[in-house]
Amino acid sequence: MSDIEKTTKANKRTEQKQMVYKLACIQCSDAEIAEVLGMKVHVLKRMFKKLLEQGRENGKKSLRRAMWDKAINGDTKVQIFLSKQYLGMKDVPEANNDKGPLPWTDEKI
Repeated sequence: MSDIEKTTKANKRTEQKQMVYKLACIQCSDAEIAEVLGMKVHVLKRMFKKLLEQGRENGKKSLRRAMWDKAINGDTKVQIFLSKQYLGMKDVPEANNDKGPLPWTDEKI
């Protein structure tokens, strides 16, 4: 194999790695990435397993960071979503079979 062929093959491999990483970052499925690269899914997983995992994790981090920034900057929709996810808040009160009145006292505390 000549030096030019080796360089071309190395460049193609580098381009494939970059493409796999970028597509994994935006949470593309293995089938979608394999289709773009023109290979079978099992080949993709074997060749780029670690890169797929890294790309997906970094994509999740980026999305989480963007959501957090929006919430901190006052986007109430994102604030509500995150409070439900991380703080366990709910839109509806829990069902309670107790139909009696709430306890009441006239005493000052």
